Amino acid sequence: MPRQTFDLTDLIRPDALAYQIANQYQEWEDMRNNWLEEKKEIRDYIFATDTRGTTNASLPWKNSIHIPKLCQIRDNLHANYMAALFPTDRPIIWEGDDEDSETGPKRQAIEAYLTNKMRLGDFETEISRIVLDFIDYGNCFGVVDFIVQFTEDPITGEPIAGFTGPKLRRISPLDIVFNPTAATWVDTPKIIRSLRTLGSLKADMADNPDMGYAQDILDRVVEGRHKMSGISQGDVAKNSGFQMDGFDSWLNYFQSDMVEILDFYGDIYDPDTQELKRNQVVTVVDRSYVARETSHPSWLGQPPIFHVGWRLRPDNLYAMGPLDNLVGMQYRIDHLENAKADAFDLIVHPVMKITGYVEDFEYGPGERIYASEEGNVEFMRPDTTMLNADTQVALYEAKMEEMAGAPKQAMGQRTPGEKTAYEVQILENGAQRIFTNKTTYFEKVFIEPVLNAMLEIGRRNMGASDMIRVFDEELGMAEFMKITKEDITAKGKIRPVGARHFARNANMIQNLTQFATSALGQDPAVNAHISGKKLAKLMEQLLGMERFELVQDNIRVTEQLETTQLAQTAQQMVMEQMQPQGNPNDPNAMAGGPQGAGAGPV
Repeated sequence: MPRQTFDLTDLIRPDALAYQIANQYQEWEDMRNNWLEEKKEIRDYIFATDTRGTTNASLPWKNSIHIPKLCQIRDNLHANYMAALFPTDRPIIWEGDDEDSETGPKRQAIEAYLTNKMRLGDFETEISRIVLDFIDYGNCFGVVDFIVQFTEDPITGEPIAGFTGPKLRRISPLDIVFNPTAATWVDTPKIIRSLRTLGSLKADMADNPDMGYAQDILDRVVEGRHKMSGISQGDVAKNSGFQMDGFDSWLNYFQSDMVEILDFYGDIYDPDTQELKRNQVVTVVDRSYVARETSHPSWLGQPPIFHVGWRLRPDNLYAMGPLDNLVGMQYRIDHLENAKADAFDLIVHPVMKITGYVEDFEYGPGERIYASEEGNVEFMRPDTTMLNADTQVALYEAKMEEMAGAPKQAMGQRTPGEKTAYEVQILENGAQRIFTNKTTYFEKVFIEPVLNAMLEIGRRNMGASDMIRVFDEELGMAEFMKITKEDITAKGKIRPVGARHFARNANMIQNLTQFATSALGQDPAVNAHISGKKLAKLMEQLLGMERFELVQDNIRVTEQLETTQLAQTAQQMVMEQMQPQGNPNDPNAMAGGPQGAGAGPV
């Protein structure tokens, strides 16, 4: 009697909504298979130590040299992007939409709160990881969460408060899928995949009871694994709709202690009831059970999940990266380098052509070869022009740098030719135009919405108050400000002080410097119409020094007067100390000395 074969849906009996979300995840995952293959090849070249792990391994070369040009471009872009995105220690500014929101206390409270959370939440470190995705994959993703961290004292058992507040979290481009044909990122639903152990899932449910997980979900997960524990691979029909990433089969997944979680964000339409639910969050466990279904509480009307691409494609949300078009040239560089190395080996150890009878010999210096009258040994030397491949390799490397949008001036390399200061400025601005455009776009499309989402989620989840550390530059000491929800509730927008301001301000400073050193800028007739106060205020803003209050009305005159007064007071004290002190009972002391003031010998 043949063995009975079970279908997975009969054993697990998935929920209808969970089944639909799992199928949608698999469909979107299949749509990006070609994109994943391209990114895998790029990553192979970035982290390769030789060509044996890349597509160059198919070439019949003896040598396997790999020139890590893609890796060097990646590191160069990352260093320059981070330097442009975080040029100063003042990362943000608040722009209010009304008079009440623009007031000093509101601005100070909002900027202090968000700056503190960015510093404690390692915002710059997380952006650094996201920028690497921006370069490697051409697409980067992030989500803003509200974190409440507590640790337990091992002796007393008392809870110790840790970081509390909004925090940016990177999403791996391999762990999120969406509809690539959607018009915009906001229009498409998103599904984020994560793998956890049973213990971490239980801990997450215990630590975050407000997440809305179903209380019986852990029991259903364990029950499903018990059903699969005694079943072999041959007893289960493979369901093509359930392909578990990272596991040999669906059965192997259920027989492990790992739990796959799919978090769906978007609108849900029920065709049976014709009900449309907007901005929903649905958590699916094991692609079978709905662990959570609720509305997202964000005041922004959409989940705080953000995406930015390096080179946008028409009608496709999956953008290209700066390294995508360079893989072929990397292949060519390795090809030329290994061909040159093989040609050099053939010169050092050439192929020998043996004619007639020749006794066996070992090739080496001073070796004697015995041959018959018709015998001969001839070296077959290759064409030495192959050794000029270095020139072609250098040309390809230079092209790769330019096409990646990393100008030579940003690398510290000077372009050839003598130039005036004004010509250098024009050339540098032109060479950095692609780089500036990419950093500005990243800041506007990704960092700015992330910062405003952090302010929104922090305001929404804040308790009675929060204590914020603020450093007073004038006093040189740290102060602690108590901030309430009302203090950071205002109409306006957070803007990062990074790439846009840095590029614009640097250009304006260069123009002002060029103007000041020119004949027109030094003309007294022109200087008579330029306000010194406004020029000083402009330079303070361009340099980002407003918090130091460098510019004040006639402050230099006041400081010079104060210095003069202090100098006169100090001089008077020195003169008084230099006068000799006598005995007050001595009548000569009244005259200022032993014999009276100014008295000479009698």
